[in-house]
Amino acid sequence: MNIPDNLSYTEDHEWIRIEGDTAFVGITDFAQGELGDIVYVEVETIGDEIEAGEIFGTVEAVKTVSDLFMPVSGEVLEFNDQIESNPEVVNSDPYGEGWLIKLKITNKGSKLLSPEEYKSLIGQ
Repeated sequence: MNIPDNLSYTEDHEWIRIEGDTAFVGITDFAQGELGDIVYVEVETIGDEIEAGEIFGTVEAVKTVSDLFMPVSGEVLEFNDQIESNPEVVNSDPYGEGWLIKLKITNKGSKLLSPEEYKSLIGQ
């Protein structure tokens, strides 16, 4: 199980990489493993300001559909277009090429988990 030390995590299995007032968000290696083969990701919230904990999109796998939750409050700036034609990159590289959205942070006040806390959450 890959859990990079340079990221923060949520209890809903999203990761966030904060770079100043912007951030990249994706799903964790644990989440993609639980979902199975990802076939589609839908994000229709570009330009919207979404509060931490609210849904920003969905991920569809062969066996299930799961909501995606904002780890912090912010405006969704960009969706990773590569995922439209190549959704399996979320499975093969969830922390790299498989990122889902880029956002402008408006409030970092939500509870993010450290790598150690996330490992404990998933029993690692």
